[in-house]
Amino acid sequence: QVQLVESGGGLVQAGGSLRLSCVASGRTSSAYAMAWFRQAPGKEREFVVAVTRSGVHTPYAEAVKGRFTISRDNAKNTVYLQMNNLKPEDTAVYYCATSPGPARGSALEYEYWGQGTRVTVSS
Repeated sequence: QVQLVESGGGLVQAGGSLRLSCVASGRTSSAYAMAWFRQAPGKEREFVVAVTRSGVHTPYAEAVKGRFTISRDNAKNTVYLQMNNLKPEDTAVYYCATSPGPARGSALEYEYWGQGTRVTVSS
């Protein structure tokens, strides 16, 4: 199994920045792809971006393109999400997930999930 722990969420004003971290432990050899999803209040979980072990990432969700950046440190078994120019519509619980397969945008592809970290952006 793989255990995932997210951190870095919080309350920030619009235009501000946050960096989320997700640390994997356990059978990390199976965590080929690592992804970020988010779920806003009253909405379905949506894909943000994913990255492979070699650092190749998927396209970003249109809503975050140009503002969010994913990165991965394999030595630390950690994936990051740098979020800049945050908007109130970015308010959500952000989840980290891993897949033994390719980096894709469907939640069904991901085997392990973290508990999430809450991001609140005030206007």
